[in-house]
Amino acid sequence: MGLLSGAARCLVRGADRMSKWTSKRGPRSFYKGRGTKAPGVHARGGKFVVVKEMVPELVVPDLAGFKLKPYVNYRAPAGTDTPLTAEQLFREAVAPAIERDFKDGTFDPEQLEKYGFEPTQEGKLFQLYPKNFPR
Repeated sequence: MGLLSGAARCLVRGADRMSKWTSKRGPRSFYKGRGTKAPGVHARGGKFVVVKEMVPELVVPDLAGFKLKPYVNYRAPAGTDTPLTAEQLFREAVAPAIERDFKDGTFDPEQLEKYGFEPTQEGKLFQLYPKNFPR
């Protein structure tokens, strides 16, 4: 083998290593897959044990008689709803329960956890106060 043919073979092999790794390039048993998790665990002796809780369950509603189609035209007009603010969310979700308890005389300002308020942000992934609080 000459010097030039050896150099050419190295270039071809290098380019081949840079190409996309597919099941066509691997051994007969190679299956690349799509990156999903296996619905079980590998046990001793090369056996695979399916765990019922790990099997994905697809919940599909009955769409018999449903009039809407799944396609939305890109020319459809934009929605007319305004974005929901924190004040609107409070008035719709929490304020009725607070008003009801206030009228019944059972409202306690020390028990705001009952309405979804959290006294501290300890243990939260994104703490709202004081570092990450929007200014």
